[in-house]
Amino acid sequence: MAEPSYSLVNNSTGEKIDLPAVTGTLGAPGLDVRQLYRDAGVFTYDPGFKATCSCSSAITFIDGEKGVLLFRGYPVEQLAEKSSFIEVAYLILHGELPTATQLEVFDHSIHTHTMINEALRRFFDGFHYDAHPMAMMTGVVGSMSAFYHDTTNSKDPKQREIFAHRMIAKIPTIAAAAYKKYFGQPFVYPRNDLDYCSNLLHMMFAVPAEPYEVDPVAAKALDILFMLHTDHEQNASTSTVRLAGSTGCNPYAAIAAGIAALWGPAHGGANEAVLKMLGEIGSVKNIPAFLDKVKDKNSGIRLMGFGHRVYKNFDPRARIIRDQCHKVLERLGDKNDQLLELAMKLEEIALSDDYFVAHKLYPNVDFYSGIIYKALGIPTNMFTPMFAVARTVGWVANWMEMMADPTAVIGRPRQVYTGADTRNYIPLAKR
Repeated sequence: MAEPSYSLVNNSTGEKIDLPAVTGTLGAPGLDVRQLYRDAGVFTYDPGFKATCSCSSAITFIDGEKGVLLFRGYPVEQLAEKSSFIEVAYLILHGELPTATQLEVFDHSIHTHTMINEALRRFFDGFHYDAHPMAMMTGVVGSMSAFYHDTTNSKDPKQREIFAHRMIAKIPTIAAAAYKKYFGQPFVYPRNDLDYCSNLLHMMFAVPAEPYEVDPVAAKALDILFMLHTDHEQNASTSTVRLAGSTGCNPYAAIAAGIAALWGPAHGGANEAVLKMLGEIGSVKNIPAFLDKVKDKNSGIRLMGFGHRVYKNFDPRARIIRDQCHKVLERLGDKNDQLLELAMKLEEIALSDDYFVAHKLYPNVDFYSGIIYKALGIPTNMFTPMFAVARTVGWVANWMEMMADPTAVIGRPRQVYTGADTRNYIPLAKR
């Protein structure tokens, strides 16, 4: 069966230009426009790349209209119910669910790579006491290539695999160290007898003065939250990792670039914005007046944590994490915490309001994740670092996929130039 193609007509010459379609397993095809400039002398123009496929990938599929999210073909709902973050990490890296032996070997490898070089740990001493944790994570991850030379050859499949395990294993240790630095507490070393999320919670909240026991409800909620955030197609930070990685830079630099991109409030900082919004609402009695302002297009007030740029239906991740959110609040939530009470009331009112239902403004994963982090005692400035820990899996998988692709080339977007026309230099004395 011949590949479908689409045709354009050059208005200047009347010449017909065929654009072959690049089809995938699911979703809309992409038009191959690589020869368009050669054949027609024009570029495509798509600010923000909202209608442009920058690559082909076998990792994640999203259908925003139907609210579908698949990791390697598996519905995220099934994975959240039956799997674990570590198993999903293996799936996203390798393309298939592991056997019991493969999972055991992978889990052991992650456990044994959790420590960071002591000299690297001392890097945290150089940051100011009030440095944002994302600033520390960006800097420390970017410096890892100076310590782990055995994984910087991106052409070596074995080095790529070691890098992947090492990066996934060490990112919680780095995030926890940033937390401890910010709060002036002593660094806590990882414990290889704990699972991935329990280990992170222990490194963050344990102190030498007293024993600390990880609450299994907290660890389970974090495990599911991380699982849901492992990858999300070619979002801004993942695209940044791919673009940086396409230059052939060391993989740690590419991941550091992804962390920096995630830091932006329009990307990874969305759950922080939810908590800020709740703080501005103040109390349950102010919700109706606030929602009236949201409905007024001239007010400039937005309902943070509701709706999604990709999902035009209910965010499938939000359906899953909503249940965990309520379990966490029931178990760990402070009954006197007005912020959490306010969040639940806002959810209740918005879900029953015809305006928000008609506009498909359902709570998204950022709304619930911020509430869960708040209930777990994680401060607002650590929300995005938590996101970075989870998304590291997707970043690494996308980088590995690109490195293994023999057709991959350096990213080089073009532009429509809007500056001055050609002009001659004017000597300083005549200006």
